[in-house]
Amino acid sequence: MSSRPKIFGQIVDEETRCVHYHTSKDVVAIKFYCCRTYYPCYKCHNETCEHPICRWPKTKFEETAILCGHCQSQFSIHTYLRAPFTCPHCQHAWNEGCALHYHIYFEA
Repeated sequence: MSSRPKIFGQIVDEETRCVHYHTSKDVVAIKFYCCRTYYPCYKCHNETCEHPICRWPKTKFEETAILCGHCQSQFSIHTYLRAPFTCPHCQHAWNEGCALHYHIYFEA
């Protein structure tokens, strides 16, 4: 298990659920490329930051930018995109709906 980075936003529990997304599967936090800061979701980022979201460029997908709030493991974007609905470390289910927001976080 990796040491947990600080997570910003309106977090409601230790597994990174926030006021916007808080089902049992909402345990993924994303390090935003623009500020290199972890947030549970784009809404938390937008409520906290005064700058627009910058998507991760494809050339940076090997960088660690995903945190599983359940086991606290961190992953590269490539790893996350290859196993989008379960944590590759603890196999905890992740919210399938997050895929609807990939265009916000990651360059297509």
